[in-house]
Amino acid sequence: MKATIYHNPKCSKSREALALLQEAGADVTIIEYLKTPPSRADLVRLYERAGMTPRQGLRMAEDGAKAVKHGDAEAILDAMMIDPLLIERPLVETDKGVRLGRPIARLHEIL
Repeated sequence: MKATIYHNPKCSKSREALALLQEAGADVTIIEYLKTPPSRADLVRLYERAGMTPRQGLRMAEDGAKAVKHGDAEAILDAMMIDPLLIERPLVETDKGVRLGRPIARLHEIL
């Protein structure tokens, strides 16, 4: 099974998700999204496959989220393009779908 993780190595949940994928024997592509942010089109596609809105993918713990948390999807995506730290992590994609690994157990749905 192939998997792609949008990963932040400084995040414990992201590290846990990566370990789960590796333990499951996945062929993992790691994208450190702070160094190589996904395009707007990729984010839209990922959120659509996950059945979530950009607001649900907004990392509310970040100061920058406060300014856009009540905005529409376009405003939130604009903010994520400017500051990828606003993208909630870990976001994992397999052939079976996309899940935000919060909680990590949700990743079992796509393994």
